[in-house]
Amino acid sequence: MDALLTLPQFAAFLAAAVLITLAPGPDNLMVLSVGMARGRKPGVAFGLGCALGCLNHTLLAALGVGALIAASAVAFTALKIIGGLYLIWLGVQAIRNARPVGAPNAASAPDESPGTLFVKGLIANAINPKVVLFFLAFLPQFVDTARGHAGWQMAQLGLVFTAETVLIFGAIGWSAGSVGERLARNPGLGAWLDRTAGGIFVLLGVKLLASR
Repeated sequence: MDALLTLPQFAAFLAAAVLITLAPGPDNLMVLSVGMARGRKPGVAFGLGCALGCLNHTLLAALGVGALIAASAVAFTALKIIGGLYLIWLGVQAIRNARPVGAPNAASAPDESPGTLFVKGLIANAINPKVVLFFLAFLPQFVDTARGHAGWQMAQLGLVFTAETVLIFGAIGWSAGSVGERLARNPGLGAWLDRTAGGIFVLLGVKLLASR
């Protein structure tokens, strides 16, 4: 297929994408909080879910569906409400299921498989309307319209963004998990890590619901 990304196009986009992914934001904050509260494998699993959720936004942007969502106040508001309530639900669940105060290590925490956390991260990113708008605003800046196939170029750019996000979010989840596992060896600290992570999710959900 024509209109493959050129090397300068790829390099410029990758540099911008890495900087944006590393900048503090809701997604990497969620990955950081899950890693700190649950450990390395759960942190990496949630991070990979968040990263691969970008594939949904890539598809929407490439097909033009995202533009329709952004143009429809009803659709955008509905997606925002669903996303905000989902984040609040995740936070409440984390707070309710916090490991008992005084637990000596993470092994006493409720069993939540990496697969479950992967799905939660995937959904949390995929239904976030703010990310839909970001992809609609960011990807077209690197499309060379003179070469045609704008949708195909946006799809390639989205795949590049997803790939670098997988690496960065995976690293954040692993690093935060390593620190969290050490901290959780202190009696009672694990419960506070769980509650802090839950509180972050609730705040992010409320912020999304209150945003315009």
